[in-house]
Amino acid sequence: MRRSKIGAGIYGNGGKRMLDLILVLIGGVVFLPLILILAALVRLDGSSAIYRQPRIGKNGRIFLLWKLRSMVPDADAALERYLASDAAARAEWDRSQKLRHDPRLTRIGATLRRYSLDELPQLWNVLMGDMSLVGPRPMMPSQRTLYPGTAYYDFRPGLTGLWQISARNDCSFADRASYDNLYAQEISLATDLRILACTVSVVLRGTGC
Repeated sequence: MRRSKIGAGIYGNGGKRMLDLILVLIGGVVFLPLILILAALVRLDGSSAIYRQPRIGKNGRIFLLWKLRSMVPDADAALERYLASDAAARAEWDRSQKLRHDPRLTRIGATLRRYSLDELPQLWNVLMGDMSLVGPRPMMPSQRTLYPGTAYYDFRPGLTGLWQISARNDCSFADRASYDNLYAQEISLATDLRILACTVSVVLRGTGC
């Protein structure tokens, strides 16, 4: 397990975690009822509303990330079939590990993704200490070899971060490392508060996919 190099200063040595806990506990009053309503809507197609997926956390530790289900059942097989039949989609996926027009999304799932509502259950991951409100985009174990650099492993992955409020859908997967490196240089209370404020604007614009 890789040990983090980050932690100098009051904010890195506890202030960041304290901010996470305070904001999640306050925000839970608003977001818990919303999550329950959205989960009920997702359940209308008969499948589970919540799914958990392995992601890489701080120091390389694997944890289970919580999300509202936005895809059809057996989505991985559906993705492979789609990529095998569409060369342009395969190139897009290989570059960014995302698809602008993802055929796996359900009707409500497309809306959840557009406004990042599918990620609200990750507040539980933040509360449990697997994630932070601000940090690198959570990475799947299978994507480890696609990530050039080490900055990712110095932080808890974030519900939001520099990548989410910047290039978002317009950069390659490998380019995420540059945003993580920049965050490592600028980490502070002011930086995190700025990113959280910018996130509100990005979410309202509905640019997710």
